[in-house]
Amino acid sequence: MKFADFWYIVGLSNQLKPNKVISRTILNEWLVVFRGADGKPVALQDKCIHRNSRLSKGKVCQGKIQCPYHGWVYDNTGTIVSVPSEGDNFCESKARKCQSYQTLEQDGYVYVRLSSLSEEFTPFKMPFYQQPGWETVRVINRFHNNVTNCAENFIDIPHTASVHPGIFRKPSKQQLEMTVERRNGCVFAEYRNETTNLGWFRKFLNNKGDQIHHTDSFHMPNITSVEYDTAANRRLFITSQCVPEAENSTLVYTDVTYNYGIWNKLAKPFVHWTAQYIIHQDVEALKIQWEVIEKYGTQFANTDADTIHIFVESIRNCIATGKDPRKLPDKLVEVKFWV
Repeated sequence: MKFADFWYIVGLSNQLKPNKVISRTILNEWLVVFRGADGKPVALQDKCIHRNSRLSKGKVCQGKIQCPYHGWVYDNTGTIVSVPSEGDNFCESKARKCQSYQTLEQDGYVYVRLSSLSEEFTPFKMPFYQQPGWETVRVINRFHNNVTNCAENFIDIPHTASVHPGIFRKPSKQQLEMTVERRNGCVFAEYRNETTNLGWFRKFLNNKGDQIHHTDSFHMPNITSVEYDTAANRRLFITSQCVPEAENSTLVYTDVTYNYGIWNKLAKPFVHWTAQYIIHQDVEALKIQWEVIEKYGTQFANTDADTIHIFVESIRNCIATGKDPRKLPDKLVEVKFWV
């Protein structure tokens, strides 16, 4: 197993208009993405095989992309279908083509997979996307850090009181309990004793101070999901997909999907602003972390509250070494910590 075996987002479906060209990087591979003549997404290596120009700098016409340098034209399979300099002597050849990749669309996202692995992994299903009674706010941010550290940040409670004080939690010396479980390439953390220390979100999530059902999860290789469910039948999901551009660059697509009843539409601008404000704080925190990692390495001093991080790292490290993390032994740990 390797990271290239999985599906990664390359853009929003509504971004990819006919004749629109999108340039993306996944796992250091340059991609050009556009819609073919049939309207389906196409992903090719962003390199003309002729003189190594960037196809993403070219233009799309009738579902084919033309290199901006000498005008070579590629179809949705990467096959050369026109070479202007060859004129009437042009002869299409399956041997002359650039690398193409699998694509699909799901939940308003366009996905690409770099590997042609036979095992049929599928993209993560975004919770309640476009279902009646639910609203989704979608934000995109680039982090100067790797996927592992980004994913750990998104499901880490202790940092919230320091990085987002007052906005999303504040230091209160409240004891929380969590059950952390690793199984089948996933990590699940279930929290207990949370009630009112939710910052601005308290008014929407738990105005009466009821007991909260809060679960965080990680799904190999790059997905995190945070769920808040209260007795007032108010639910919130924060789902992030980390796209590895390079070792020090991660593009993160985040869906905040919620059910606040009659407040759904009114809350949308507030949810969007707050989500983006919090994420900007995390972007800065992770940028600083990466600066230190580049200088001193990744020797972390872990506490019990970091158990979820340790499990995530064990899964990511498995894939990095070509192993299947679903074969790791199931493990469950009970943890107490303070926020």
